[in-house]
Amino acid sequence: MTYQQSLDYLYTQLPMFQRVGAAAMKKDLSNTLALMEWLGNPHEKIRCIHVAGTNGKGTTCHLLAAALQAHGQRVGMYTSPHYQDFRERIKINAEFIPEAAVVDFVTRLQAAELDLQPSFFEITVAMAFDYFAREQPDWCIIEVGLGGRLDSTNVITPELSVITNIGLDHTQFLGETLPEIAFEKGGIIKPGVPVIIGESQEETLPVFRDLARSGRSQLIVADQAYHINLVGMQGLDNLKYFSIGLPGAEAGLIIGSDLDGPHLAKNLLTAYASLVLLHGNDFALSGKSLQFGWKQVVRSTYYVGRWQVLQARHPLCIADSAHNTEGLVPVIERLTAYGRPLHIVIGVVNDKDLSKALPLFPERATYYFVKADIPRGLPATTLQATAAAHGLIGKVYDSVAAGYDAAKTAAQQEAAQDGIVFVGGSIFTVAEVL
Repeated sequence: MTYQQSLDYLYTQLPMFQRVGAAAMKKDLSNTLALMEWLGNPHEKIRCIHVAGTNGKGTTCHLLAAALQAHGQRVGMYTSPHYQDFRERIKINAEFIPEAAVVDFVTRLQAAELDLQPSFFEITVAMAFDYFAREQPDWCIIEVGLGGRLDSTNVITPELSVITNIGLDHTQFLGETLPEIAFEKGGIIKPGVPVIIGESQEETLPVFRDLARSGRSQLIVADQAYHINLVGMQGLDNLKYFSIGLPGAEAGLIIGSDLDGPHLAKNLLTAYASLVLLHGNDFALSGKSLQFGWKQVVRSTYYVGRWQVLQARHPLCIADSAHNTEGLVPVIERLTAYGRPLHIVIGVVNDKDLSKALPLFPERATYYFVKADIPRGLPATTLQATAAAHGLIGKVYDSVAAGYDAAKTAAQQEAAQDGIVFVGGSIFTVAEVL
Protein backbone atom coordinates (compact mmCIF):
# COMPACT_ATOMS: atom_id res chain seq x y z
CA MET A 1 0.00 0.00 0.00
CA THR A 2 1.27 3.47 -0.86
CA TYR A 3 0.85 6.59 1.27
CA GLN A 4 -1.68 7.99 -1.21
CA GLN A 5 -3.69 4.78 -1.04
CA SER A 6 -3.69 5.06 2.74
CA LEU A 7 -5.02 8.61 2.52
CA ASP A 8 -7.66 7.54 0.01
CA TYR A 9 -8.85 4.93 2.48
CA LEU A 10 -8.98 7.42 5.34
CA TYR A 11 -10.77 10.08 3.32
CA THR A 12 -13.18 7.98 1.28
CA GLN A 13 -13.90 4.87 3.36
CA LEU A 14 -14.40 6.55 6.73
CA PRO A 15 -17.05 9.14 7.68
CA MET A 16 -15.27 12.48 8.10
CA PHE A 17 -17.00 15.33 9.96
CA GLN A 18 -15.00 18.01 8.18
CA ARG A 19 -16.31 16.76 4.84
CA VAL A 20 -19.80 15.43 5.52
CA GLY A 21 -20.82 16.98 8.85
CA ALA A 22 -23.16 15.38 11.38
CA ALA A 23 -23.30 12.00 9.60
CA ALA A 24 -19.75 11.34 10.82
CA MET A 25 -20.52 11.99 14.49
CA LYS A 26 -20.51 9.13 17.01
CA LYS A 27 -22.45 9.30 20.26
CA ASP A 28 -20.12 7.33 22.52
CA LEU A 29 -16.52 6.20 23.05
CA SER A 30 -17.09 2.50 22.31
CA ASN A 31 -15.26 2.49 18.97
CA THR A 32 -12.29 4.37 20.38
CA LEU A 33 -12.07 2.07 23.40
CA ALA A 34 -12.22 -0.97 21.10
CA LEU A 35 -9.44 0.48 18.96
CA MET A 36 -7.37 1.15 22.08
CA GLU A 37 -7.80 -2.46 23.23
CA TRP A 38 -6.76 -3.74 19.79
CA LEU A 39 -3.63 -1.57 19.92
CA GLY A 40 -2.68 -2.61 23.46
CA ASN A 41 -4.03 0.55 25.13
CA PRO A 42 -1.38 3.01 23.91
CA HIS A 43 -3.26 5.91 25.56
CA GLU A 44 -2.23 4.50 28.94
CA LYS A 45 1.47 4.61 28.02
CA ILE A 46 1.83 8.34 27.35
CA ARG A 47 1.79 11.45 29.54
CA CYS A 48 -0.80 13.92 28.32
CA ILE A 49 -2.17 17.42 28.62
CA HIS A 50 -5.78 17.54 27.42
CA VAL A 51 -7.06 20.82 25.93
CA ALA A 52 -10.70 21.68 25.20
CA GLY A 53 -12.68 24.88 24.63
CA THR A 54 -14.70 26.73 22.02
CA ASN A 55 -11.91 29.06 20.88
CA GLY A 56 -8.17 29.19 21.41
CA LYS A 57 -7.56 25.54 22.16
CA GLY A 58 -5.33 25.05 19.12
CA THR A 59 -3.25 28.13 19.90
CA THR A 60 -2.99 27.10 23.55
CA CYS A 61 -1.74 23.68 22.45
CA HIS A 62 0.98 25.27 20.33
CA LEU A 63 1.99 27.67 23.11
CA LEU A 64 2.31 24.77 25.55
CA ALA A 65 4.33 22.76 23.05
CA ALA A 66 6.68 25.65 22.28
CA ALA A 67 7.28 26.30 25.98
CA LEU A 68 7.92 22.66 26.86
CA GLN A 69 10.24 22.22 23.88
CA ALA A 70 12.19 25.29 24.99
CA HIS A 71 12.68 23.52 28.33
CA GLY A 72 14.29 20.58 26.54
CA GLN A 73 11.18 18.40 26.48
CA ARG A 74 10.22 16.25 23.50
CA VAL A 75 6.57 17.05 22.78
CA GLY A 76 3.97 15.15 20.79
CA MET A 77 0.91 17.08 19.67
CA TYR A 78 -2.41 15.93 18.26
CA THR A 79 -4.58 18.68 16.76
CA SER A 80 -7.43 18.84 14.26
CA PRO A 81 -8.46 19.51 11.62
CA HIS A 82 -5.47 19.85 9.35
CA TYR A 83 -5.02 22.68 6.86
CA GLN A 84 -3.11 21.12 3.98
CA ASP A 85 -1.28 17.94 5.01
CA PHE A 86 -3.04 15.14 6.89
CA ARG A 87 0.14 14.59 8.90
CA GLU A 88 -0.18 18.04 10.51
CA ARG A 89 -2.52 16.35 12.98
CA ILE A 90 0.21 14.21 14.54
CA LYS A 91 3.57 15.82 15.29
CA ILE A 92 6.55 15.49 17.60
CA ASN A 93 8.53 18.71 18.01
CA ALA A 94 6.88 20.04 14.83
CA GLU A 95 7.95 17.00 12.79
CA PHE A 96 4.99 15.38 11.07
CA ILE A 97 4.31 11.68 11.55
CA PRO A 98 6.24 9.89 8.77
CA GLU A 99 4.29 8.72 5.76
CA ALA A 100 5.57 5.19 6.44
CA ALA A 101 3.97 5.25 9.90
CA VAL A 102 0.60 6.25 8.39
CA VAL A 103 0.86 3.45 5.83
CA ASP A 104 1.83 0.93 8.53
CA PHE A 105 -1.13 1.88 10.73
CA VAL A 106 -3.69 1.71 7.93
CA THR A 107 -2.25 -1.62 6.75
CA ARG A 108 -2.52 -3.09 10.24
CA LEU A 109 -6.05 -1.73 10.62
CA GLN A 110 -7.27 -3.23 7.37
CA ALA A 111 -5.62 -6.57 8.11
CA ALA A 112 -7.25 -6.74 11.55
CA GLU A 113 -10.76 -6.74 10.04
CA LEU A 114 -12.24 -5.38 13.25
CA ASP A 115 -15.98 -5.58 13.70
CA LEU A 116 -16.23 -1.79 13.82
CA GLN A 117 -17.30 1.09 11.62
CA PRO A 118 -15.01 3.80 12.97
CA SER A 119 -15.08 7.40 11.85
CA PHE A 120 -12.16 9.26 10.33
CA PHE A 121 -11.62 11.08 13.62
CA GLU A 122 -11.69 7.89 15.69
CA ILE A 123 -9.06 6.34 13.43
CA THR A 124 -6.78 9.38 13.49
CA VAL A 125 -6.98 9.58 17.30
CA ALA A 126 -6.05 5.90 17.51
CA MET A 127 -3.20 6.46 15.06
CA ALA A 128 -1.89 9.36 17.15
CA PHE A 129 -1.93 7.44 20.43
CA ASP A 130 -0.31 4.42 18.79
CA TYR A 131 2.44 6.59 17.28
CA PHE A 132 3.10 8.49 20.50
CA ALA A 133 3.22 5.28 22.54
CA ARG A 134 5.85 3.92 20.15
CA GLU A 135 7.91 7.13 20.10
CA GLN A 136 7.50 8.00 23.81
CA PRO A 137 7.81 11.80 23.80
CA ASP A 138 8.09 13.43 27.24
CA TRP A 139 4.66 15.04 26.85
CA CYS A 140 1.69 14.61 24.53
CA ILE A 141 -0.60 17.60 24.07
CA ILE A 142 -4.00 16.40 22.94
CA GLU A 143 -6.56 18.80 21.48
CA VAL A 144 -10.21 17.84 21.82
CA GLY A 145 -11.98 17.62 18.48
CA LEU A 146 -15.54 18.59 19.37
CA GLY A 147 -17.05 18.93 22.83
CA GLY A 148 -15.17 16.85 25.35
CA ARG A 149 -17.25 14.30 27.25
CA LEU A 150 -17.89 12.09 24.21
CA ASP A 151 -14.91 13.19 22.11
CA SER A 152 -12.68 10.33 20.99
CA THR A 153 -9.68 11.86 22.73
CA ASN A 154 -11.45 11.56 26.09
CA VAL A 155 -10.20 8.04 26.76
CA ILE A 156 -7.02 9.46 28.31
CA THR A 157 -6.33 10.30 31.93
CA PRO A 158 -4.06 13.34 31.55
CA GLU A 159 -1.68 15.06 33.94
CA LEU A 160 -3.62 18.28 33.36
CA SER A 161 -6.92 19.29 31.76
CA VAL A 162 -7.30 22.72 30.16
CA ILE A 163 -10.55 24.39 29.06
CA THR A 164 -9.95 27.71 27.32
CA ASN A 165 -13.49 29.17 27.16
CA ILE A 166 -17.09 28.41 26.24
CA GLY A 167 -19.10 29.85 23.36
CA LEU A 168 -22.20 28.97 21.40
CA ASP A 169 -20.72 26.75 18.72
CA HIS A 170 -21.81 23.30 17.47
CA THR A 171 -25.01 23.74 19.45
CA GLN A 172 -26.66 20.92 17.48
CA PHE A 173 -24.31 18.52 19.24
CA LEU A 174 -23.37 20.19 22.53
CA GLY A 175 -26.48 22.03 23.74
CA GLU A 176 -28.22 25.34 23.24
CA THR A 177 -26.92 27.16 26.34
CA LEU A 178 -23.49 28.00 27.70
CA PRO A 179 -23.95 25.81 30.82
CA GLU A 180 -24.98 22.85 28.64
CA ILE A 181 -21.93 23.29 26.42
CA ALA A 182 -19.71 23.76 29.50
CA PHE A 183 -20.94 20.43 30.87
CA GLU A 184 -19.98 18.67 27.63
CA LYS A 185 -16.56 20.30 27.45
CA GLY A 186 -16.09 19.81 31.19
CA GLY A 187 -16.32 16.08 30.55
CA ILE A 188 -12.53 16.08 30.17
CA ILE A 189 -12.19 16.91 33.89
CA LYS A 190 -10.99 13.70 35.53
CA PRO A 191 -11.02 12.74 39.24
CA GLY A 192 -7.89 13.97 40.95
CA VAL A 193 -6.53 15.64 37.81
CA PRO A 194 -6.03 19.43 38.08
CA VAL A 195 -7.84 21.65 35.60
CA ILE A 196 -7.11 25.13 34.25
CA ILE A 197 -10.06 27.25 33.10
CA GLY A 198 -8.86 29.99 30.77
CA GLU A 199 -11.61 32.60 31.10
CA SER A 200 -14.00 33.60 33.88
CA GLN A 201 -17.53 33.28 32.55
CA GLU A 202 -20.40 33.76 34.96
CA GLU A 203 -22.62 31.14 33.32
CA THR A 204 -19.99 28.40 33.02
CA LEU A 205 -17.72 28.63 36.05
CA PRO A 206 -20.30 27.05 38.41
CA VAL A 207 -20.51 24.05 36.05
CA PHE A 208 -16.75 23.58 36.06
CA ARG A 209 -16.50 24.08 39.82
CA ASP A 210 -19.17 21.41 40.42
CA LEU A 211 -17.41 18.94 38.11
CA ALA A 212 -14.04 19.59 39.73
CA ARG A 213 -15.48 19.37 43.24
CA SER A 214 -17.18 16.04 42.55
CA GLY A 215 -13.85 14.58 41.39
CA ARG A 216 -11.76 16.39 44.01
CA SER A 217 -9.80 18.02 41.21
CA GLN A 218 -7.86 21.23 41.78
CA LEU A 219 -9.34 24.04 39.67
CA ILE A 220 -7.52 27.25 38.75
CA VAL A 221 -9.08 30.06 36.72
CA ALA A 222 -6.26 31.62 34.72
CA ASP A 223 -7.61 35.17 34.47
CA GLN A 224 -8.30 35.23 38.22
CA ALA A 225 -5.01 33.69 39.33
CA TYR A 226 -2.76 35.77 37.03
CA HIS A 227 -2.78 39.03 35.12
CA ILE A 228 -1.49 39.95 31.69
CA ASN A 229 -0.87 43.42 30.30
CA LEU A 230 0.30 44.50 26.88
CA VAL A 231 3.63 46.26 27.22
CA GLY A 232 3.91 47.14 23.54
CA MET A 233 6.29 46.56 20.68
CA GLN A 234 9.89 46.35 21.80
CA GLY A 235 13.31 45.70 20.33
CA LEU A 236 14.32 44.94 16.79
CA ASP A 237 12.18 41.82 16.48
CA ASN A 238 8.94 43.83 16.18
CA LEU A 239 7.10 41.39 18.46
CA LYS A 240 4.29 42.12 20.88
CA TYR A 241 5.42 42.00 24.51
CA PHE A 242 3.31 41.28 27.57
CA SER A 243 3.81 41.39 31.31
CA ILE A 244 2.48 38.24 33.00
CA GLY A 245 2.35 37.74 36.75
CA LEU A 246 0.32 37.60 39.93
CA PRO A 247 -2.51 40.11 40.41
CA GLY A 248 -1.30 43.22 42.17
CA ALA A 249 2.37 42.52 41.52
CA GLU A 250 4.31 45.61 40.46
CA ALA A 251 6.17 43.78 37.72
CA GLY A 252 5.64 40.49 35.94
CA LEU A 253 7.62 38.33 33.57
CA ILE A 254 8.04 40.11 30.24
CA ILE A 255 7.08 37.78 27.41
CA GLY A 256 7.32 38.41 23.67
CA SER A 257 5.60 36.22 21.11
CA ASP A 258 5.80 35.79 17.35
CA LEU A 259 2.06 35.15 17.36
CA ASP A 260 -0.51 37.88 16.85
CA GLY A 261 -4.25 38.28 16.73
CA PRO A 262 -6.98 39.60 19.01
CA HIS A 263 -7.08 36.50 21.25
CA LEU A 264 -3.35 36.28 21.95
CA ALA A 265 -3.34 37.67 25.51
CA LYS A 266 -6.05 35.24 26.67
CA ASN A 267 -4.27 32.28 25.14
CA LEU A 268 -0.91 33.30 26.62
CA LEU A 269 -2.49 33.60 30.06
CA THR A 270 -4.16 30.18 29.81
CA ALA A 271 -0.92 28.53 28.71
CA TYR A 272 1.08 30.36 31.41
CA ALA A 273 -1.27 29.20 34.18
CA SER A 274 -0.99 25.65 32.85
CA LEU A 275 2.80 25.72 32.85
CA VAL A 276 2.98 27.13 36.36
CA LEU A 277 0.78 24.30 37.58
CA LEU A 278 2.97 21.74 35.80
CA HIS A 279 6.14 23.23 37.32
CA GLY A 280 8.03 20.48 39.11
CA ASN A 281 6.36 17.71 37.09
CA ASP A 282 9.70 16.53 35.71
CA PHE A 283 10.51 20.02 34.45
CA ALA A 284 11.26 23.28 36.20
CA LEU A 285 9.56 26.31 34.68
CA SER A 286 12.22 28.81 33.67
CA GLY A 287 11.35 32.37 32.72
CA LYS A 288 14.27 32.50 30.33
CA SER A 289 13.22 29.29 28.57
CA LEU A 290 9.62 30.48 28.39
CA GLN A 291 10.71 33.76 26.83
CA PHE A 292 12.80 31.88 24.28
CA GLY A 293 10.03 29.40 23.44
CA TRP A 294 7.25 31.91 22.92
CA LYS A 295 9.31 34.01 20.55
CA GLN A 296 9.39 31.15 18.04
CA VAL A 297 6.07 29.35 18.31
CA VAL A 298 5.46 29.37 14.56
CA ARG A 299 8.77 27.73 13.66
CA SER A 300 9.04 25.35 16.60
CA THR A 301 5.49 23.94 16.44
CA TYR A 302 4.26 24.44 12.85
CA TYR A 303 1.59 27.01 13.66
CA VAL A 304 -0.57 28.12 10.73
CA GLY A 305 -3.98 29.55 9.89
CA ARG A 306 -4.59 31.80 12.90
CA TRP A 307 -4.21 35.52 12.20
CA GLN A 308 -1.58 34.58 9.67
CA VAL A 309 -0.06 37.38 7.61
CA LEU A 310 0.06 36.02 4.08
CA GLN A 311 1.54 39.20 2.65
CA ALA A 312 2.89 42.08 4.71
CA ARG A 313 2.32 44.97 2.31
CA HIS A 314 0.88 46.16 -1.00
CA PRO A 315 -1.60 44.92 0.12
CA LEU A 316 -1.60 43.56 3.67
CA CYS A 317 -3.23 40.11 3.48
CA ILE A 318 -4.39 38.24 6.59
CA ALA A 319 -6.06 34.85 7.04
CA ASP A 320 -7.83 33.63 10.16
CA SER A 321 -9.99 30.55 10.66
CA ALA A 322 -12.30 31.98 13.36
CA HIS A 323 -15.82 30.87 12.52
CA ASN A 324 -18.09 31.46 15.53
CA THR A 325 -19.30 34.60 17.29
CA GLU A 326 -16.74 34.58 20.09
CA GLY A 327 -13.93 34.06 17.62
CA LEU A 328 -15.14 36.40 14.88
CA VAL A 329 -16.07 39.50 16.91
CA PRO A 330 -12.50 40.37 18.00
CA VAL A 331 -11.18 39.53 14.53
CA ILE A 332 -13.63 41.89 12.83
CA GLU A 333 -12.97 44.58 15.43
CA ARG A 334 -9.23 44.26 14.81
CA LEU A 335 -9.71 44.52 11.04
CA THR A 336 -12.00 47.57 11.18
CA ALA A 337 -9.64 49.27 13.63
CA TYR A 338 -7.11 49.62 10.82
CA GLY A 339 -9.43 52.21 9.28
CA ARG A 340 -8.52 51.03 5.80
CA PRO A 341 -10.61 49.66 2.90
CA LEU A 342 -11.45 46.01 3.52
CA HIS A 343 -11.62 43.26 0.91
CA ILE A 344 -13.06 40.13 2.50
CA VAL A 345 -12.79 36.70 0.89
CA ILE A 346 -15.34 34.51 2.62
CA GLY A 347 -16.44 30.89 2.35
CA VAL A 348 -18.35 28.83 4.90
CA VAL A 349 -19.61 25.30 5.52
CA ASN A 350 -23.20 24.41 4.74
CA ASP A 351 -24.34 23.93 8.35
CA LYS A 352 -23.16 27.38 9.45
CA ASP A 353 -25.85 29.52 11.12
CA LEU A 354 -25.51 32.52 8.81
CA SER A 355 -28.13 34.49 10.74
CA LYS A 356 -25.59 34.75 13.57
CA ALA A 357 -22.35 34.94 11.59
CA LEU A 358 -23.10 37.42 8.79
CA PRO A 359 -24.31 40.32 11.00
CA LEU A 360 -20.84 40.36 12.56
CA PHE A 361 -19.21 41.43 9.28
CA PRO A 362 -18.98 45.11 8.30
CA GLU A 363 -21.18 46.45 5.52
CA ARG A 364 -18.42 48.85 4.50
CA ALA A 365 -16.28 46.22 2.81
CA THR A 366 -16.04 44.57 -0.59
CA TYR A 367 -16.88 40.86 -0.52
CA TYR A 368 -15.56 37.97 -2.58
CA PHE A 369 -17.82 34.94 -2.08
CA VAL A 370 -16.21 31.54 -2.56
CA LYS A 371 -16.74 27.85 -1.81
CA ALA A 372 -13.94 25.77 -0.33
CA ASP A 373 -13.21 22.61 -2.30
CA ILE A 374 -15.01 20.22 0.06
CA PRO A 375 -18.46 18.60 -0.24
CA ARG A 376 -19.60 20.38 2.92
CA GLY A 377 -18.88 23.83 1.53
CA LEU A 378 -21.83 26.18 1.05
CA PRO A 379 -22.29 27.21 -2.61
CA ALA A 380 -20.89 30.70 -3.13
CA THR A 381 -24.09 31.86 -4.84
CA THR A 382 -26.13 30.87 -1.79
CA LEU A 383 -23.71 32.67 0.49
CA GLN A 384 -23.85 35.78 -1.73
CA ALA A 385 -27.65 35.91 -1.71
CA THR A 386 -27.87 35.45 2.06
CA ALA A 387 -25.11 37.99 2.68
CA ALA A 388 -26.88 40.57 0.50
CA ALA A 389 -29.86 40.43 2.88
CA HIS A 390 -27.44 41.59 5.59
CA GLY A 391 -26.02 44.41 3.46
CA LEU A 392 -22.84 42.57 2.49
CA ILE A 393 -22.27 43.09 -1.21
CA GLY A 394 -19.82 41.37 -3.52
CA LYS A 395 -19.24 38.99 -6.39
CA VAL A 396 -19.03 35.20 -6.63
CA TYR A 397 -15.78 33.51 -7.66
CA ASP A 398 -15.19 30.01 -8.99
CA SER A 399 -12.57 29.14 -6.38
CA VAL A 400 -10.95 30.45 -3.23
CA ALA A 401 -7.79 31.18 -5.22
CA ALA A 402 -9.72 33.23 -7.79
CA GLY A 403 -11.45 35.25 -5.07
CA TYR A 404 -8.17 35.86 -3.26
CA ASP A 405 -6.42 37.01 -6.45
CA ALA A 406 -9.28 39.38 -7.28
CA ALA A 407 -9.22 40.82 -3.76
CA LYS A 408 -5.47 41.43 -3.90
CA THR A 409 -5.74 43.12 -7.28
CA ALA A 410 -8.53 45.41 -6.06
CA ALA A 411 -6.72 46.24 -2.82
CA GLN A 412 -3.56 47.13 -4.72
CA GLN A 413 -5.53 49.74 -6.64
CA GLU A 414 -6.63 51.56 -3.48
CA ALA A 415 -5.10 54.99 -2.92
CA ALA A 416 -1.57 54.58 -1.55
CA GLN A 417 -2.10 50.79 -1.77
CA ASP A 418 -3.50 50.72 1.76
CA GLY A 419 -6.35 48.25 1.25
CA ILE A 420 -6.46 45.12 3.41
CA VAL A 421 -7.38 41.63 2.24
CA PHE A 422 -8.88 39.21 4.76
CA VAL A 423 -9.56 35.52 4.07
CA GLY A 424 -11.84 33.65 6.45
CA GLY A 425 -15.18 32.05 7.23
CA SER A 426 -13.87 28.53 7.76
CA ILE A 427 -10.62 26.64 8.18
CA PHE A 428 -11.18 25.09 4.76
CA THR A 429 -11.31 28.47 3.05
CA VAL A 430 -8.14 29.56 4.83
CA ALA A 431 -6.37 26.30 3.97
CA GLU A 432 -6.59 27.05 0.26
CA VAL A 433 -4.57 30.28 0.50
CA LEU A 434 -1.75 29.09 2.77
